[in-house]
Amino acid sequence: MEALRSLLFVPGNRREMLQKALNLPADALVPDLEDSVPAGEKENARRVVQGLLPILAQGGRRVIPRVNALSTGLARDDLAAVIGHHTYGISIGKLESARDVRQVSVLIGEMEGRAGVPDGQTRLALWLENARAIVFAYELCSASPRVVAVALGAEDFTDDMDMERTDQGTEFLYARSVVAVAARAADVLALDTPYVNFRDPEGLERDTRLARNLGYKGKFAIHPSQIEPINRIFTPDAQEVEYARRVLKAWDEAEAQGRGSTSVDGKVIDVPMVKRARSLLALSEAIGRRESQGRG
Repeated sequence: MEALRSLLFVPGNRREMLQKALNLPADALVPDLEDSVPAGEKENARRVVQGLLPILAQGGRRVIPRVNALSTGLARDDLAAVIGHHTYGISIGKLESARDVRQVSVLIGEMEGRAGVPDGQTRLALWLENARAIVFAYELCSASPRVVAVALGAEDFTDDMDMERTDQGTEFLYARSVVAVAARAADVLALDTPYVNFRDPEGLERDTRLARNLGYKGKFAIHPSQIEPINRIFTPDAQEVEYARRVLKAWDEAEAQGRGSTSVDGKVIDVPMVKRARSLLALSEAIGRRESQGRG
């Protein structure tokens, strides 16, 4: 199981910000070549990110550059600059069909060949950002074996729907739920949209807990202060881990006695609860490995 709790956006043309991000506890860094980079700085951003990739990936950190959309005509040059042995995956948005995903996958394969990277090594994290993408969410999520994660782009989605985005997020709750369900159906990670009001820590906590309850496994951050609460909320706490272990212990004992159900603390334990317990423990172990790797 991959653990991607927090993914920090950093403008690709800001060398000093990328270097500072090396000391931050984000599970993944997302050097941005898209929205946070002015049109006149696109080429510079490619050069900066390309030069820093070996440093950004030190210690096994996941580096997932976000490239410009296919429709901009910039994606090919972006991919050529950032695909290599130090890039875990590529983040790209404005995709509306499985055909778009396959087109990106073909481009990535071409750049892998040029960079001497094994075919298929570079993963994809997709952004679903308009009504059409939400309608075809599962098809997008399952369009290529490269896809490991999918995220809702709430800013672009609310713009496409001509809705005002609020801190409460009720206006895109349906789309948020669709993305989480589609991701689960395709067996990829659901990563939540950024909480844009970075001066509202209480709002971030509330928003992140809602995302976890909807089935998301991580969240994009736009400010370093958001990393700690995101990591904490998407990390099973000690009580959850201990309860999961008790569930599995009780289940094993019940099975040994030929029973198909049991109870813990007065609650009936059945197969779905056992599956959740195993999943939670697997996630906890993956996070433990990631954090040990980071300390190393």
